[in-house]
Amino acid sequence: MPSIIIATVPIHGHVTPLLAVAKHFVERGDRVRFITGSRFAGAVDAVGAQHVPLGGDADYDDRQDWNEVFPERSSLKGSKAIAHDVEHVFVRPGRLQHDAVMAAHAEEAADVVLTDPAFAGGALLLGHPLGTRPPIVVCGVLPLMIASRDTAPYGMGLTPLPGPVGRLRNAVLGVVAARTVFPAAERHAQSVSRELHGRPLAFPVLDWPRHAEAIVQFTVPEFEYPRSDAPATLHFAGPVSATGSQAPLPDWWGELDGTRPVVHVTQGTIANRDYRQIIAPTLEALAEDDVLVVVSTGGRPLDTLPPLPANARAAEYLPYDDLLPLTDVYVTNGGYGGVQYALRYGVPIVTSSGHEDKPEVAARVAWSGVGRRLNTETPSADAVRAAVRAVLHDSRYRRASRRIAASMAGAGGIDALAGIVDELAARGGSWGSHP
Repeated sequence: MPSIIIATVPIHGHVTPLLAVAKHFVERGDRVRFITGSRFAGAVDAVGAQHVPLGGDADYDDRQDWNEVFPERSSLKGSKAIAHDVEHVFVRPGRLQHDAVMAAHAEEAADVVLTDPAFAGGALLLGHPLGTRPPIVVCGVLPLMIASRDTAPYGMGLTPLPGPVGRLRNAVLGVVAARTVFPAAERHAQSVSRELHGRPLAFPVLDWPRHAEAIVQFTVPEFEYPRSDAPATLHFAGPVSATGSQAPLPDWWGELDGTRPVVHVTQGTIANRDYRQIIAPTLEALAEDDVLVVVSTGGRPLDTLPPLPANARAAEYLPYDDLLPLTDVYVTNGGYGGVQYALRYGVPIVTSSGHEDKPEVAARVAWSGVGRRLNTETPSADAVRAAVRAVLHDSRYRRASRRIAASMAGAGGIDALAGIVDELAARGGSWGSHP
């Protein structure tokens, strides 16, 4: 059976889906080493994989306040804030990420490396010819971030604009982003590549997944922008895991009896400190509506919530495989994994737009027709009320969500990913040099 290295940035939303992947490979008898932050060591051990810590500054804690770690960050806004995070949070740890993977491979040869697209060390790994490094499979735990003539630069949250006008827009925005958002990160990546390989990267650092041996996106094509220049190595597996399904039923569960529409609102398990992002405005927005608002705090104590109106119920965690079939609208701050989970059950969505990948998630919610996006991180109660009512009462959103659910039901899931891993591992020594 293959020897597999899984390597991820130490961010909860990136690690969690790949823990499910690790569990699958362990259970079928594969050797699995999981390189990520030390705070996830227990979770890695629990699925039967061997935890290998990242080194130095690459082993950060995603729960920390980045404005305390980087004091200069607090004064940055817009593209400057994005540029700072791309450089310091993602690209600068790349050398240590690369070193961790290559050290593990040198100690015990791996057949395949699975990684997430934010793992900038993957770009540096590609500088080694195949045979001196394992083939790389990029696991799409974020919206697909490869550059394309058919899409705006990643992070802008712009939906596709068809035809020559759209391609011109995308080209112009690509030049602007390269000159204003990414130059510092790009310079750093190129400098490290010269140190390691004696030459610069052959591609922009953020477009590195395009050059991996495979990209396996954890959604279906209906939720991703079409790209006429997509590589042949791109595959869609659909959602590969479902997390959070083991929570106990709260004592108010019997109220989910179908007498009122159910609106579930959550901010996930990390970006859940500031309830103004979506939970607080949703509670205020729907307090007088004939709905049942169900809140999950993602592990935060219930007494941290604002006062609950009479039609709201709350729990720290909820069993999603039981809840989502009973849910009429899923309200979120835009976590990719949570959105995929809701779509598995054909639940339409209302989402705010925040930082990181959330504007891209929100844009795809709007583009695919499965819901409404609110173009702000802290929407008003009025905006949330209008969006939820629209999604509740316009059947187009539910129909679009159900179409995607049907596509997900027919997708290969984790078995599709395993098939690609096995094919790459089977090629073994037949690999030539990477171009």
